[in-house]
Amino acid sequence: MPDIVITEFMDEGPVEELKAKYDVHWDNTLCDKPDEIKKLLPEARALIVRNRTKINDDILSAGPGLKVIGRLGVGLDNIDLDACERHGVPVCPATGSNNVSVAEYAICTSLMLLRGCFFAKDEILAGKWPRNDYVGKEARGRTLGLLGFGMIGQAAARMARGFEMKTIAHDPFVPADAEGWKLAQSVSFDELVSRSDILSVHVPLLPETRGIINADVMAKMKKGSYLVNTARGGVIDEDDLIAALKSRQIGGAALDVFADEPLSADAAAKFADVPNLILTPHISGVTDESSKAISAITVANVLRELGKAS
Repeated sequence: MPDIVITEFMDEGPVEELKAKYDVHWDNTLCDKPDEIKKLLPEARALIVRNRTKINDDILSAGPGLKVIGRLGVGLDNIDLDACERHGVPVCPATGSNNVSVAEYAICTSLMLLRGCFFAKDEILAGKWPRNDYVGKEARGRTLGLLGFGMIGQAAARMARGFEMKTIAHDPFVPADAEGWKLAQSVSFDELVSRSDILSVHVPLLPETRGIINADVMAKMKKGSYLVNTARGGVIDEDDLIAALKSRQIGGAALDVFADEPLSADAAAKFADVPNLILTPHISGVTDESSKAISAITVANVLRELGKAS
């Protein structure tokens, strides 16, 4: 039986570092096979997961010797932290590993939405030349609103300066005297919503943030403004967003995360005929550079915790 079980993809180099010291079972498909995971855990000391593996009492009970959960990333909504505390198993996210990757995605898709012409492919291939239909907007002078102003939000604010954008942010958990506020103006939630030309979401999925961007909020946004979500799908009410896109209250959106991942047939169908929509498969935080950093940090965290337990 393995000492360490890895259920999702990661960089191979750090895995070899683990294999030099422990018996490692690495299978990228295990995230969808909880029963298979449980069979591997009776003697396991560490479990390494990304965002699709659900960690709950059932999984933890199958691994009585677990000393650490290594999270390949930073979000923790797939991990029952209360259950981990009850079982005495620390959870170690790869904090700081993908800040630049996610922030770059947020800025990149903001620019794509502002220009609009990236949606012209099908018409061009059909022999049309719709230049007048795709006159876009410059980023310069536009207001980027950041809902959540942690390390990713601050990285995005830093990048936005290079495009001469105005940046505002709302995050009641960042102290008023924090250094990051030199990069953005701190505003209330209502002011953030009403002033933003692009609203980019960077908050965790918690009971108080679930559905925080809904029909009422979108109605208060500037008509034709844009939404970018790299946080968690449940933060934005998808049905309300679809309605707002179809009515053109929201001019466009980029979604990297969804309430249902991967999309079910029903979920995919509801997005099929929605205009001005960029969809990507929860990839904003995954680049060559961030993958290496995520894997290296996670392995360092796991080795540290196993060393404590020796």
